[in-house]
Amino acid sequence: MIALPTEMAALVVAALACAAWSFALLLRGGFWRAAERDDAPEGASSPLAVWPGVVAVVPARDEAEGIAATVTSLLRQDYPGAFAVVVVDDHSSDGTAVLARAAAVDAGAANRLTVLSAPDLGAGWTGKLAAMNCGVAHVAALPVAPDYVLFTDADIVYSADALTALVSRAQRQGLVLTSLMAKLHCESFAERALIPAFIFFFQMLYPFAWVNRPGKATAAAAGGCMLVRRSTLQEAGGLAAVRGQLIDDCALGRLLKRQGPIWLGLTHRARSLRAYRSFGDIRPMVSRSAYAQLRYSPWLLLGTVLAIAVTCLAPPLLVVFGTGAARWLAAAAWAQMALALQPTLRFYGISRWWGVAMPAIGGAYLGLTLDSALQHWRGRGGMWKGRVHDPAPDRR
Repeated sequence: MIALPTEMAALVVAALACAAWSFALLLRGGFWRAAERDDAPEGASSPLAVWPGVVAVVPARDEAEGIAATVTSLLRQDYPGAFAVVVVDDHSSDGTAVLARAAAVDAGAANRLTVLSAPDLGAGWTGKLAAMNCGVAHVAALPVAPDYVLFTDADIVYSADALTALVSRAQRQGLVLTSLMAKLHCESFAERALIPAFIFFFQMLYPFAWVNRPGKATAAAAGGCMLVRRSTLQEAGGLAAVRGQLIDDCALGRLLKRQGPIWLGLTHRARSLRAYRSFGDIRPMVSRSAYAQLRYSPWLLLGTVLAIAVTCLAPPLLVVFGTGAARWLAAAAWAQMALALQPTLRFYGISRWWGVAMPAIGGAYLGLTLDSALQHWRGRGGMWKGRVHDPAPDRR
């Protein structure tokens, strides 16, 4: 019996979906296992003969909701070496600077906090990188410049041993960049639906095992927590070398991996306080940079649409409406994507049944990617806290 064209097309699509997920699970660095973590045995901190000096640089724009908790957690680190904190207030209108100073006083460590005012945004700079650069310039001018700079977002809180573990790993492995993917807030329905998948897709794009392997070209970092060897950053051209990049953390990862080994992992030691109570709250986080990830290319956008349509949207449709081999292959693809999400769901401590919703979750991220492209075409790309950042394509 000769298959009808629609039946043959269904079989081809189902086979492609199944093959794509098999390839991803078997040949993409085991990204889905979520195994690169700072709580692994090799990540345990060990005493050093000399603990290098560290200064945390915290760019903050309208961060009144979380800045006090961030500053407090930093100033209460049990780090044995010299450690200070610099908050760069990026033209906030909500009293961020005042709250940061008050937190330092309450922690009994006002002498270890410096609050700077970010300069006006220069041409070609994104706001966050400009604020970070202001902090780096201040650190470089200190009487005793530190060996490391810890770049951290203003909504991240740390366990007391986080910095000790970070520096220990960096020193022991000779790393020029050590980055933690802070555990994102995951309590609301929208967060449980989309946040674990956000981490999953990030790991798919940048398999952490490949990032951490010196011989691999793959490089990335998580901007919420990046411990950088200051001298290496300076030798690489400083933050000016990536000043126009919207996805600044991954750009910095690429820059520094050319200089030496880097490491990126999941963690329970750093967590984000930023809550996303609705799908609308998550939209800016994804739409801000999704089209930049595609290098502002309509062709890459089209390829992404087709890829998600085949690998995520088609399988459940073919399970319901397909027949024969097409239905079984589609079911296998759906099962693979559901199983692949399980380690990330366990890491976040939420129901394993969210894996079954992966087709719908993939569709949601496709919609957010299209929204990101639309915002770019409207001249509102990279919108974040009242600023539009739509720089030149993120060239690799």
